[in-house]
Amino acid sequence: MRIGVPKETLPGETRVALIPAAVGPLLKAGLQVAVEQSAGEAAGFPDDAYRAQGAAVVPRAEVFLTADVILQVRSTPPDPALRSGQAVIGFADPLGSPAALRAPAAAGVTMLSMELMPRITRAQSMDALSSMATIAGYKGVLLAANQLPRMFPMLMTAAGTVSPAHVFIVGAGVAGLQAIASARRLGARIEAYDVRPAVKEQVQSLGARFVELPLESADAEDKGGYAKAQDEAFYRRQREMMIKVVAGSDVVITTALIPGQRAPILVTTEMVEAMQPGSVIVDLAAERGGNCELTKPDELVVHKGVTIIGPSNPASMVPYHASQMYSKNITTFLMHLLGKDGASKPSLPINMDDEITRETLLTYQGSVVHTRVRELVA
Repeated sequence: MRIGVPKETLPGETRVALIPAAVGPLLKAGLQVAVEQSAGEAAGFPDDAYRAQGAAVVPRAEVFLTADVILQVRSTPPDPALRSGQAVIGFADPLGSPAALRAPAAAGVTMLSMELMPRITRAQSMDALSSMATIAGYKGVLLAANQLPRMFPMLMTAAGTVSPAHVFIVGAGVAGLQAIASARRLGARIEAYDVRPAVKEQVQSLGARFVELPLESADAEDKGGYAKAQDEAFYRRQREMMIKVVAGSDVVITTALIPGQRAPILVTTEMVEAMQPGSVIVDLAAERGGNCELTKPDELVVHKGVTIIGPSNPASMVPYHASQMYSKNITTFLMHLLGKDGASKPSLPINMDDEITRETLLTYQGSVVHTRVRELVA
């Protein structure tokens, strides 16, 4: 079986799906590996590094012509060169862009989604969403620290005492928890809020104060541990209660995302205008429209002295380690799919009795087969 790794074509995407260090184990498992020329250069992995590990470095057309399985970071929109019998593994945005799956399904392409990896113990090493969220939380803090016209830590100097910056993290998932840890290392005073009361202990264990709002949120978490969408009345009450905390913060970092939906507006224009000039908001939900009402993806907005930063792809701002983590996730997933003898077969084996395979499989044998995604496509 031949594994193909094309160069990412989405504007601004600097990651690569497979790093050179991952080539050796795939070859040892009996696979062949073909990497498109300059596929890893933007992430810091030159072609010679792939050649040194035994991969073939070839033109893009050859990758799609000869590969049985394509590994990508972004697998949608699907490449028109895909053909029947090929399998594609990557971030497919199946809940956000389900219509993009019609063409590969009709073409007989097997597509699997890294976003839909079930949150079970067996799949932890394949959880690419958590890996990328870790990068985003770290980078979000650095973006804020770089923009803020003051330092994060408390300092006692001959020139007087410098008070610590006050950082408010909205959303305590993987990105939010990493943001707390990173801001804490820089010396900030941190508060955090999440609609899920269960994360309070995690927030406190990292040295942050958990902001408790008197809101009914018992049904705020789905079986996978993700936050569930609430009704507009809930978000309105939440915003009313958050305004004092936001107004007193030097930095606000928002991370609230609902899979497949527009990000909820949590920071309104009124809240921004209540903040002190020089304050900074980093909106890590910008790719889905943003948690801040004034966010413009990939633009720096200054509103009445408050700076709003909305990176739509923060993981690509740290491409070396983002690629390293993603490569580990996707190759572990690939080896899981192959099983013991899969490397010697002409196509990727699909075992529908396996939960990991079943939950991530989007298209197979000419149809969209994932139940939730099929409803969206229809």
